[in-house]
Amino acid sequence: MLRVMVRRSRDVSYLTNDAALEIGGLRDGPAQWWVRGGGEGALDDPQGVLTTSERSKVVGYDLVIAAPRPVSVLVALDPAHAPAVIEAHRRAVGECLTYLEERALVVRMRRGGEDRDLTGHWRDVVAFTHGVNRHGEPHVHDHVLVGARPEGAPGVLDSRALFAHALAADALYRSSLRAGVARSTPYQPWRSFEGVEHVAGLDEGYRVLWGGHHGDRGEKRHWSREDIRRRWDQDLTRFEEHGARGVPPRSTRYLDEHAFRAALEGRSTISRRHVVEAWANAATFGRSALDVTASIDELYPSLHAARGVHESSLSLRDARMIAPTIERGPRPLDPLEIASWRHRSLERSRERVGRSR
Repeated sequence: MLRVMVRRSRDVSYLTNDAALEIGGLRDGPAQWWVRGGGEGALDDPQGVLTTSERSKVVGYDLVIAAPRPVSVLVALDPAHAPAVIEAHRRAVGECLTYLEERALVVRMRRGGEDRDLTGHWRDVVAFTHGVNRHGEPHVHDHVLVGARPEGAPGVLDSRALFAHALAADALYRSSLRAGVARSTPYQPWRSFEGVEHVAGLDEGYRVLWGGHHGDRGEKRHWSREDIRRRWDQDLTRFEEHGARGVPPRSTRYLDEHAFRAALEGRSTISRRHVVEAWANAATFGRSALDVTASIDELYPSLHAARGVHESSLSLRDARMIAPTIERGPRPLDPLEIASWRHRSLERSRERVGRSR
């Protein structure tokens, strides 16, 4: 899950004071890592990424990007493959950030009586990788700090665009994570039609044991690696089997057409970000963010330049008519194949109209 938290203070001691030793040795280096920038001088201090204008009280944003619960559970159950899981998480975080920068990072300016969205770029981005929540449960997540004022921009970014694209960015993160974990470990994460994230063969009892939902927020604690391992071992004595969910057939390996169509239902107009979210979530076993966005740009060329909160849009019929992409896989699409899908979809629409009469 991706949460966008507004920051009005440059005090980042809450993050810098937590070495996140609970996953020490499982990730590459310390909790703090530079997604972009860093190096010598003032930028070694992460608060340097929080840049703003003289008129704005918002100095930046804390993007909290968390792995689905079953993926976090793998870190607790299998220390041998935990480093690969955390590395896949960090790669997916980077792809999520790339999407936000390409589509949600805009500065809204008024010139000649017209509003214009100027594209932006974050020169420096710092993140902090943690492995538990306040109750000591497995919870792999990153705090990604970005500035309110993009590099060289005359003002601060349009926060409406950042919030508007958050769901699409989150869907891309989880899709990339599913693909990345499957590529680098023996585990296969997958997403159900109902939108629940699973790992093939992982008992649902672990979700019950480490549910992540508590009546109180809990106190902040700095766990050592040994302390958290003992805590997890103690928790596992209370584990009860609930059985594992059955994995969908491999025919949905690339895209679940029904999930894609269902995600778009109820919208009168559909923007590129809605298609991105629906497509990434319909990738049952995951796809890289680059593959998802490249596919959408190929199939929806009219939306290629869309960014910000004021995106061009499609009708529901236009958005759905090229949904049958089960056979696509990673190969390029043939224009004749696209035309065939459109024709098939149009014929189905005519049949439905005929039956209704």
